[in-house]
Amino acid sequence: MVSKRNSEKEEKAFKVKWIYESFGISKQAYYQQITREKLKDLEREKIINWIVDYRKLLPKTGTRKLYQYLLPKMVQENIKMGRDAINDLLRFRGMLVKKTKRYFITTDSKHFFYKSPNLLTDLKITHSEQVFVSDITYIKTDSVHAYLALVTDAYSRKIMGWSLQDNMKVSMVKDALNMAHKNCIFSHKNIIHHSDRGIQYCCPDYSQYAENKGFILSTTQQYDPYENAIAERINGILKYEFGLRNTLKSVEIARKMVEEAVELYNALRMHWSLNLKNPQEVHLQYNKQENKNYKRVKTPALAS
Repeated sequence: MVSKRNSEKEEKAFKVKWIYESFGISKQAYYQQITREKLKDLEREKIINWIVDYRKLLPKTGTRKLYQYLLPKMVQENIKMGRDAINDLLRFRGMLVKKTKRYFITTDSKHFFYKSPNLLTDLKITHSEQVFVSDITYIKTDSVHAYLALVTDAYSRKIMGWSLQDNMKVSMVKDALNMAHKNCIFSHKNIIHHSDRGIQYCCPDYSQYAENKGFILSTTQQYDPYENAIAERINGILKYEFGLRNTLKSVEIARKMVEEAVELYNALRMHWSLNLKNPQEVHLQYNKQENKNYKRVKTPALAS
C-alpha cells in the first residue's frame, strides 16, 4: 500500500516536472502561476457575489453601471479588473442583460379638448421641480389590465408621484399629480406639467385640477414619443428593469411592486444622463447637475 502511494506521488511529481520544463519555467514559477490563478478565481467569485447581491435590488443593471458600482469595492479589496473583463465574466456566466422591447398603446388623443402648446421646445431645464413630465403605461395582471400613471421630475429623473388603477379614468392621473405635488420640497409657485395629448390630461376636469395647484400645462404636438422622451423612458425602466412587464397575480400585488420599484429607482438606480448619480441625490442638489436641453434627450432605448 505504501509503495503504491509513493509510486503515485512520483508519477505526479514527474508530470509536474514535465509541465514546467516543457514551458521553460522553473518549478517555483509554475506553482506561483497556480497560486495566482487561484487568487483570480477567488476574486472573480467575489465580484460575482457582489453583482448577485446588487441585482437582487436592480435585476437589469448592465455592465457599465455595474462597473461603477464595483469600482470602490475592488479598490478597497485591491482587485484589478476592467470593465471589459467584467463583461467577459458576465458573458461566460450567462449573466448579460438581454434587451427586449414591447409596446402597448395607452394614449387616446382623438378628442376635441384643448391641447396646450409644447412649452419644452428648446427649453433649458436647469433645476429640480421646474418641469414635471407625465405618462400612462399598462401593467398586466391575471384578471385585468391595470394602468400606471407616473409624474417624473424632468431635471432629476425622480418619480414624484404615481397611481395604479384597473381603469384609465381621470382620477388616476389626478392621484398621481396630487402625490407629486405633496412630494415637492422646493417653493415654486409654477411648475410646467408636460404630457402627451391623451384625453385624461386634456379634459377640463384634469386641466383645471392641475392649474389650481399652480401647474402650467404643456402637451406634445405630434405622435412622436421623443416629445415626451423622459416619461417614456421611465416607463420602460420600471417595466423592463423591475419586473413590471410580467403578468402579475393581482392589482394589489402590482401596486406593492410599483411602490417598491419606485423607492429603489429613486434611491439607487444610476443614470448616465445624471453622471451616474441616482435621482434622489440629484433632486436634493437642486441645480448642481449640468444643464440639459429637453429636446436632446433620446428614448426609449433600454440600455441607458
